[in-house]
Amino acid sequence: MRYRLIVSLTALSVLCANPAAAAGLFGKSEKPQDAAKAAQPAQSPQTQLPQAADADQLPEYHKATPVEIQAALRAEPLAQAAFFADQFDHDPTDAQMGIYLSNAQRAMGRNAEAADTAHTVLLFAPRNVDALLAAARAHIADNNAFYAVEPLKTVTELKPKDWQAWSLLGVAYQQVKRPDDAQAAWATALKLSPDNAAVLTNMAMAKVAGGDFAGAEPLLRTAVAQKDATLQIRQNLALVLGLQGKMAEAEKLLRQDLPPAQADANLAWLQQQTQGAKTPAASTAAPINRSWDSLKSAGS
Repeated sequence: MRYRLIVSLTALSVLCANPAAAAGLFGKSEKPQDAAKAAQPAQSPQTQLPQAADADQLPEYHKATPVEIQAALRAEPLAQAAFFADQFDHDPTDAQMGIYLSNAQRAMGRNAEAADTAHTVLLFAPRNVDALLAAARAHIADNNAFYAVEPLKTVTELKPKDWQAWSLLGVAYQQVKRPDDAQAAWATALKLSPDNAAVLTNMAMAKVAGGDFAGAEPLLRTAVAQKDATLQIRQNLALVLGLQGKMAEAEKLLRQDLPPAQADANLAWLQQQTQGAKTPAASTAAPINRSWDSLKSAGS
């Protein structure tokens, strides 16, 4: 049975600079040259270090003040990208400006550019944790999680007690079809941060991807019970409940968070899926494969 989401159900992750965000991993085709570009390691001997622009060829450069930076961070992603690109173009050794630019590019859906920007930072600061995380998030968002694994492993070596890094590493492993490694990474994250809603949601959505709705339900129930549980987590639980035929509870969650028209539409979709699942043709259909749409938005 082929599933299609009506709402974007995102898994919370504090790892994201903008967690709402959030969060498709598989199924996206790439041109060979794109994959090769993503695969190029930051420390490749062929990598050309960017040069600071000639001051005579550019408008007068004004280094942003802390107040200006904070104001830019409150702007829309497009404005953020323009502001931080100007700063980073003038001084490509400024790691923080590059990280801000990468995050803004990813927020705009320009994931390949975000990865390139983060790797430019890593040319000058190869052990910068924020740059490593920015590169990993961008690769995951671009359906290239294979290239996120090594940066994330480096982060876990530099900051072994950072649950966020372990949680994101689990997401990367799950995307590259290493489920045992993903579960081990998430187990480590939960030891560091018990009952963490983000980690539990990542684990649950991995089960949803394989059609194990019953296995996902207790994880999402625990996640929903946490004080930092978001609307997206509650909607993920509503999805799982509805797909198991528990429509009354699913409807309660849907109407708690969504406008009536949207809740009605989602309920109709769930009814269609559960009715279709009873047909012989649906019984042989592939399991639902939508978790990475959720996980990518948050970059969990």
